[in-house]
Amino acid sequence: MKQRKPILIIDDSIDSQRIKKIFYDNEVDFVEYHIKKFEESCCGELPTTKAPSVIAVEGIYKEEENIKNYIKYLREKQKKQQDQQQQNVYGNNNNKKRLEESESAYW
Repeated sequence: MKQRKPILIIDDSIDSQRIKKIFYDNEVDFVEYHIKKFEESCCGELPTTKAPSVIAVEGIYKEEENIKNYIKYLREKQKKQQDQQQQNVYGNNNNKKRLEESESAYW
């Protein structure tokens, strides 16, 4: 199943550029959305939306520290998934070796 990417709402500020760089540096897939595009194409000005902000399946994150914590959470989640996949691969190889050894023992 394909996972949804977080949406990074940015503006022209240095803070937005810094958060965007953090996403790239941590190799987090995301959709970038400039707040001006939203204002022009949809609903006008968004007085309550502050950039940078992240809208994700797990929640909405505003302020740099909260966004950094979210990225940290994603990295930990990704590491757990990789460890689990590695464990599954090694587990399957060990079972296969045992099966081959036990089959040859009977012949």
